[in-house]
Amino acid sequence: MHQPHRLREVNVFDVGHADQSYFSSEKRDENAEIFRKVSQKSYKPMLNLLLELVQNHRGFQCAFSISGVFLEQAEHYDPAVLELIQKLVKTGKVELIAETYYHSLAALHSPAEFRVQVQKHRHMLQDLFDVTPRVFRNTELIYSNDIAAQIEELGYDAILTEAVDRYLHGRSKTQLYYSKTEGRTPLLLKHAELSDDIAFRFSDRNWSSYPLNAEMYADWVEVYPENEIVNLFMDFETFGEHQWEDTGIFNFWRAVVARLLERSWNKFVTPSEAVATLSSKKESLFDEKVYDVPDPISWADVDRDITAWQDNELQQDTLRQLYGMEETVLSSTDRSVLDKWRNLQTSDHFYYMCTKWSADGDVHSYFSPYTSPYEAYRRYCIILADLQEQLL
Repeated sequence: MHQPHRLREVNVFDVGHADQSYFSSEKRDENAEIFRKVSQKSYKPMLNLLLELVQNHRGFQCAFSISGVFLEQAEHYDPAVLELIQKLVKTGKVELIAETYYHSLAALHSPAEFRVQVQKHRHMLQDLFDVTPRVFRNTELIYSNDIAAQIEELGYDAILTEAVDRYLHGRSKTQLYYSKTEGRTPLLLKHAELSDDIAFRFSDRNWSSYPLNAEMYADWVEVYPENEIVNLFMDFETFGEHQWEDTGIFNFWRAVVARLLERSWNKFVTPSEAVATLSSKKESLFDEKVYDVPDPISWADVDRDITAWQDNELQQDTLRQLYGMEETVLSSTDRSVLDKWRNLQTSDHFYYMCTKWSADGDVHSYFSPYTSPYEAYRRYCIILADLQEQLL
């Protein structure tokens, strides 16, 4: 669950002239409009459905990864969303996963800032839900050996990331793996195909498996043996926003849960339960179960790498300027400057600047609120210039 603070239009002639909000204007708060719209279509209907499922099916469980900026907006724009999440967590059947507060790329650019954001997110979950997360997933499932080492230092029990064929070397994605770090942190790998069948292909009339029903989907899951795990991970907005209610997505998920739990060999587990059940401390297994990822991966685009956020000159330029300001920002006595700087780290801002085409480009365009990557860059640069002026 994540929503960025989208950037408002700032006139270039106003740069440095006044302290101003970068994310909403007095006339219009676009972030409020978007959050409330998606809340009606997706958040509240799906949260209510999940509440129904945990109450009606003893064997159903799930996990949420919720950014800090999402929780801020839920508190401010639609507290009923937050109340539903709290109600679900209190059932004991919903695990909360740790991540960066600002849904940022800090793990790639500033280990110190990454640590601060992870701790800030942990404290927010403790304050709002009275839980301390034990499993970590980085922004957009971005992961590498180096990032695993950073997460391991923070003391998490396991990490959720993407299954990428070029690093699996023919091994199954439905096994538990271990990081190539000193502590050998357990890793849960997302099953991209089965996740994307729901997230992207469900309502595609040109898809060979359209229309997908619960029986078909359960058959695909049950291809795997009882002692293996299928990790489904997708945008929460899949339900109701990306796949509208009239596609049948809510009834489909209700039926999938019921169908899977009809069979004794199927079981829904939280990430922590999966790790506790599947992990082994036998040293002989470590070499064959190590997931060695020397270069960063993610769940985005065909290549499952980080080019969605830092491939072109627009992205590289803004990231260099943003993280180049870190020391100056941290030394500032103006706390609003720090807050703005951290909200500007949200990965969505750089995703909107992506200039890929073909299928990847279509996905980027769908999610962007701007007319083009260049408009996203122009708007971001003006705001960045204003922030730099404030630091002089």
